[in-house]
Amino acid sequence: MQNKGLVTVFAILFGLVSIYQLSFTFVANKVESSAKEFAQSKFSENEPHKRDAAENRYLDSVANNPVFLGIDYKTAKEKELNKGLDLKGGINVILEVSVKDILKGLANNTKDPAFNQALENAKELQKTSQETYLESFFKAFEALPGENELASPDIFFNKNLEDVINVGMTNAQVKPVIEKKIDESITSAFEVLRKRIDKFGVTQPNIQRLGKSARILVELPGAKDVDRVKKLLQSTAQLEFWDVYKFEEVAGFLQAADTKAGEIALANSTTETTEATETETTTETAEVVTDSSETEDDDVSKLLGGQDVSDSLVDDSKTNPILSKMVSLGNQGGPVIATFKLKDTAAINDYLRNPQIKSLLPNDMRYAKFVWGLPETAPELNGEEITALYALKGNRGNVPPLGGSVVVDARQEYDNLSRVVVSMQMNGQGAKVWEQLTGAAYENQSQIAIVLDNIVYSAPGVTSGPISGGRSQISGDFTVNQGQDLANVLRAGKLPASAEIIQGEVVGPTLGQEAISSGIMSFGVALLIVLFWMIGYYGRAGAYADIALLVNILFIFGILAGLGAVLTLPGIAGIVLTVGMSVDANVLIFERIKEELAKGKAQKDAVKDGFNNALSSILDANITTGLTGLILLVFGTGPIQGFATTLLIGIATSLFTAIFITRLFIDKYTRNGKSLPCSTSITKNLFTNVHVQFLKKRKAAYVFSAIMITISLGSLFVNGLNQGVDFVGGRTYTVRFAKDVNSVEIQDDLIETFGSAEAKTYGGENQLKITTKYKVEETGTDVDEEIEHMLFETVKKNFPAGMTYEDFVGDGEGKTIGRMEYYKVSPTIADDIKKDSFWAVFGSLAVVFLYILLRFRRWQFSLGAVVAVFHDVLIVLGVFSLTYKFMPFSMEIDQAFIAAILTVIGYSLNDTVIVFDRIREYFGEHPSWKMNRIIDLALSSTLSRTLNTSFTTLIVLLSMFFFGAESIRGLLFAIIVGIVVGTYSSLFIATPVMYDTVKRKKIEDLIGKKEEEEAALEA
Repeated sequence: MQNKGLVTVFAILFGLVSIYQLSFTFVANKVESSAKEFAQSKFSENEPHKRDAAENRYLDSVANNPVFLGIDYKTAKEKELNKGLDLKGGINVILEVSVKDILKGLANNTKDPAFNQALENAKELQKTSQETYLESFFKAFEALPGENELASPDIFFNKNLEDVINVGMTNAQVKPVIEKKIDESITSAFEVLRKRIDKFGVTQPNIQRLGKSARILVELPGAKDVDRVKKLLQSTAQLEFWDVYKFEEVAGFLQAADTKAGEIALANSTTETTEATETETTTETAEVVTDSSETEDDDVSKLLGGQDVSDSLVDDSKTNPILSKMVSLGNQGGPVIATFKLKDTAAINDYLRNPQIKSLLPNDMRYAKFVWGLPETAPELNGEEITALYALKGNRGNVPPLGGSVVVDARQEYDNLSRVVVSMQMNGQGAKVWEQLTGAAYENQSQIAIVLDNIVYSAPGVTSGPISGGRSQISGDFTVNQGQDLANVLRAGKLPASAEIIQGEVVGPTLGQEAISSGIMSFGVALLIVLFWMIGYYGRAGAYADIALLVNILFIFGILAGLGAVLTLPGIAGIVLTVGMSVDANVLIFERIKEELAKGKAQKDAVKDGFNNALSSILDANITTGLTGLILLVFGTGPIQGFATTLLIGIATSLFTAIFITRLFIDKYTRNGKSLPCSTSITKNLFTNVHVQFLKKRKAAYVFSAIMITISLGSLFVNGLNQGVDFVGGRTYTVRFAKDVNSVEIQDDLIETFGSAEAKTYGGENQLKITTKYKVEETGTDVDEEIEHMLFETVKKNFPAGMTYEDFVGDGEGKTIGRMEYYKVSPTIADDIKKDSFWAVFGSLAVVFLYILLRFRRWQFSLGAVVAVFHDVLIVLGVFSLTYKFMPFSMEIDQAFIAAILTVIGYSLNDTVIVFDRIREYFGEHPSWKMNRIIDLALSSTLSRTLNTSFTTLIVLLSMFFFGAESIRGLLFAIIVGIVVGTYSSLFIATPVMYDTVKRKKIEDLIGKKEEEEAALEA
């Protein structure tokens, strides 16, 4: 080998760079372990929030302290190896911005019947179409009867668009303008989300717009407060500033409302009027957190005409249904009218919306809007949540005095007393209105409410006169998170349209930690088995291959860390598969060296020719696998891209280490004539004199394969496949119980609740994977919460007594029971995933067919390879169809399964290409031999390599299958079946099919121009 010195220097430098890149991960893990130990020493397991706070304080305090080689924690955290959602926990969602809402906004919420009918028709078209909503809208609009013009004054020719749309423009001229406006709005939504995400405090967040679509991918590994993240991501209503009525201005109405409500309650004593809406409003108001005001009963009594508050609180709920539910009344001069328990807000809303009660409002207050503040925990009420009631000074048009779009900046800060405050800056237009608002508030000694989604985040007063310049500071009893959230809302303003989660995944940190532990263990077991096997089979040469393999693994992790790639569970599976491929390259080389030694060549010449002869097969095999990896990378999403990334990196590094690193050690050992037989005393003569007549067995193989394919197709038609939510939409929950449970009984309970549901044991007998398509078309957060509540109520009896819904859905570290993982896919994106999966498989086959055609110059080779691949894929599908009902692990057809199928395609082609390469070689060396003799000898000569590689790869995969994470067990099972079937098909299907299509040709026609190809390859 030439340039050994250069290769050595490069390998050493690359290794050092990889170690340096991984040192950041070592430093970050070391500091975080110390922080965790510190927090655990201060607080018990029952105080998870205090533990998290203590851990964060510790990390903040040591962030800039050098830990190792001058690297501090802050730097290390920015450059550590990124762990994916399945290893770290957190949230991964795809948001879809409502193009329908944007169109309504562009048309000024027009009432034009044609426009609104087209919006509804477009929604229906979307159910069966892969086109964008905007394309469906244009199609639906043009399909309406009559001459409907987009540039109509009632639609898009309005004040907002008059600069770009004229009344005389045709629909074809208007469409590009609307497309541009839609794109700008989605870009704006992306920026809004990005600004919010940047403030979550989550390390290594990822947000990206998916092509030119209205979909935005958000990945937040390590996010613990998942509910907070989801709510802020979808916080889409316009931020508003409203004047607020003082307590004393509303107190009289409140008393009159209570009296009237009592009369209504007595008149309808047969039913409780409040229970129907209790759940709905509690869910609404539970989405936020705030401050409330204290009160003094003496002052309140006077304001209510001398009524004793203590008396009102103990009155019969039918006589005083509002006052009896009060926790406290507001202060004179303050914005809070009263404070209620969160669970009672639905009943109060019901009364306040009653027309008879609303008619009691004074004429100057007839447009008053009653809204709630942010809930907070009341220790004096045993930790129950309470919330404050406000009355906004509404108007006929329900238009706020000032909208949130005027806010250009806001941030959470601390005042001179170290209290959390929020600073806000408005633009020039907003500053003028703000000065008027604050001036009036100062003069009247009233407050201005900051309202988002009809929730009062804060209602600050004005203490120093009108505020000019648009800069203000909002103070209150905020926590740091509350201050950050308020600043985020102020700064981001609003999304230009609603954004719903159409695909979402939530993984608790406990599952993430378990996945890391199982992944490391399975990887370690697989690696040890391979290392010992190589030494046991190839002796000293195997030891050199082991060193190259360890260097290969170092390079893979170093490149992943350096590129900022994300390591996922499928990614670990990809690395493990790479280990098998790395072994395959060395096996090819060692088998070739053994063949050259058997011919009587000197050791040096045998090594040289062995490496040269193996190079073509190694490149062909890795290129075909690499092509399937590229297809995965293009069409896959999330974890599947992680699998493809590690696979592609592994292919490159395994080629380098097998061809160059192993060669360095072998050349150094044999340079003085030392013998390196590439075998041991036990394996020396294995497969050396094997001559199997494969072609004579091809008819039996055809019959056997035909039977297998017939059974597979029959099962596919009768049983079908267990399509996962990726392909049909729905929601999946991983639920863990304290003890073993009966999945059939729980499934029956779930069917009774949801109408359709599936519950399967997932891992241990105490863990279930629950899937339901209940309300699959609805994607809002409120629906998600409704379904989770229903799920909890259904399975609650299987949990320990006293377990609450909050315990069930919480995602704190150390969680051992409850909802451990959640995954949701809407039907819309499920159709897209299914389409992309089809193109991934079809594209992979097409690309590989073309590569083999170009490489071997004969279509018969390509035909044999593709027939074998179809054979393998059909049998894998058949196995899944036959066994998914009783296998003790998930065998859903999802994106991970598609990754498995493409991996099977790559592996099958890998085997087939190596066999074809040897056949082509024998054609060139023995042109006078009969074709069947050439093929049989070629196949027999590769038998050692085929079985050896398949065995080592299977050992690696079986280790992952038995010791790895439950979530990738189905993926691994598909690959295991595929490797067994692929090994068989490369010998008994691909080659016989090629032979049967070319046996009437002359051998010279099949030799091709191998010498020219190799010369071009070397050039």
